[in-house]
Amino acid sequence: MQTSEKSQVPSDNLKPAKESNFLAQNSHLQIPELQGFDTHNPPNPKLIDTCVHCGFCLSTCPSYRVLGKEMDSPRGRIYLMDAINEGEAPLNEATSQHFDTCLGCLACVTTCPSGVQYDKLISATRHQVSRNQERSFSDKVIRTLIFNLFPYPHRLRPLLVPLFIYQKLGLSQLVRSTGLLKKVFPRLAAMESILPKVTVDSFRDNLPAVIPAQGEKRYRVGVILGCVQRLLFSPVNEATVRVLTANGCEVVIPKSQGCCAALPEHQGQGQQAQTLARQMIDSFENTGVDFVIINAAGCGHTLKEYGHILADDDAYRQKAEAFAAKVKDVQEFLVMAGMTAKLHPLVDGDLTIVYQDACHLLHGQKISAQPRQLLQQIPGVKLKEPMDAALCCGSAGVYNLLQPEIADELGVQKVENLLNTGAELIASSNPGCSLQIKKHLELQGKEVCLMHPMELLDYSMRGIKLQRK
Repeated sequence: MQTSEKSQVPSDNLKPAKESNFLAQNSHLQIPELQGFDTHNPPNPKLIDTCVHCGFCLSTCPSYRVLGKEMDSPRGRIYLMDAINEGEAPLNEATSQHFDTCLGCLACVTTCPSGVQYDKLISATRHQVSRNQERSFSDKVIRTLIFNLFPYPHRLRPLLVPLFIYQKLGLSQLVRSTGLLKKVFPRLAAMESILPKVTVDSFRDNLPAVIPAQGEKRYRVGVILGCVQRLLFSPVNEATVRVLTANGCEVVIPKSQGCCAALPEHQGQGQQAQTLARQMIDSFENTGVDFVIINAAGCGHTLKEYGHILADDDAYRQKAEAFAAKVKDVQEFLVMAGMTAKLHPLVDGDLTIVYQDACHLLHGQKISAQPRQLLQQIPGVKLKEPMDAALCCGSAGVYNLLQPEIADELGVQKVENLLNTGAELIASSNPGCSLQIKKHLELQGKEVCLMHPMELLDYSMRGIKLQRK
């Protein structure tokens, strides 16, 4: 990789605002009176100054790889944050769009040799944009729909009835074949295109509040069901509970739990995120659990950030830090605790699997080896590694609904890389990634089985064989 500044910076390069007149180079950003960040937690100038503009982040940034523009890279966004802090650029629609194109995948955090905490910078900036930037009408509609439905299972579940009928009648194929929805309402079409199959299990909660451990009890753990996960991926939750109990865990599932706050937090909806975080903490208070287990990558990253999310809340700060310290991704936990249940082959002979790294597991939680270690414990499993394993698939929470064109290009690349391994099965630890990958497998006419690692472990422990296609 070329590392010199000259070779890394494209023709639209912007020098740091302190070294040049930012507005002179970007006249399209000028307005009569500059509106900048408000005084509540703007991007920290000390964190901004840790960026030495080396350009190592460019090759790993998915939005930069698709758009090819400096301002749609981590370095470019940091320039822009600095310029707004210094009053040399406004916070308006033209500048906000560059923050909106960020997937929040955190690949740049992993890559950065200077240890720039871009995750904290983009989080602070998105909260500023959410508070201070007026959205277009269409943007307001889709965001209102997302933030008022997705984090609330009790609101979302009634809507599954018309979706169930819609799919049963075959209307989804008709809508997609015409392509009309994509032309008229591209974001709504993006939402429709990733709809998973709605089943009767989506309408009921099958898990009791407490499930005893099988054999000797080793741990008492809480399990978070998620919001979309509990409705549309209930088999994953059920498999997770069976795997935990089979390995000596008593499982506690508080019925009062709701959304983990990942969705609003990642999009800068601060108050909503804080409310949901408090509710989650209250749900697990006095349960006496040793750990809080989560099986979705994006949720896990946010749960571990509760101390940061509630840092300004005197009543919840310590509770949030204590709660976050107990949170473990289920794969992280199983490797730490060790599995005691016997594993059986999933097929006769060998089974080739490619594991898909979810960004918030790989970059956010620094969990990569553990899922692979678990899968390789299953007899007969041969693990394949894809090219560009760290590249985001384009899902990124609700990014594929808000920025569908960029997300689709990334989805195509991701699926091609997975298919090129020749693996028979894809293992994915995040519901959003799974939906995105399934969509692009279907668009490419490929029938490849995709399952959560917990489903594979559950099948292996119960001796259930997969049917080869």
